[in-house]
Amino acid sequence: MPTYATPADLGELLAPAPAPANAARLLARASRIIARETLCAVYDVDQAGLPTSQTLKDALRDATCEQVAYWLETGRDEGIGTGYTSVGIGSVNLTRAGAGGGDEDDGDACEQALLILQQAGLTGHGPVAC
Repeated sequence: MPTYATPADLGELLAPAPAPANAARLLARASRIIARETLCAVYDVDQAGLPTSQTLKDALRDATCEQVAYWLETGRDEGIGTGYTSVGIGSVNLTRAGAGGGDEDDGDACEQALLILQQAGLTGHGPVAC
């Protein structure tokens, strides 16, 4: 599975803040989410599994970086959301984030990443029979 962006790419988006020390791991996780969002998209790829179209390559890179930026902005800097809005210890009280709360579920692509993918024509495709 290719990683769609580099720590340098992420650094450009986050500037003037630097990319975090764990940028490579976050980008790999984000790339898996972006790959899932584009699962049914059809495009030519090179030997590394990346699109041969520079436009599509740029869209995948930008969406991946936006996903990591979202995690960093929301405190999900490991790329794994908690799924809980509150947690207690005494008598154990866990409150899971509700639907429609505006918060992406764990493992879902953020809104900016989805917009980039949609505008590049990489989403909204159904399975293709061969």
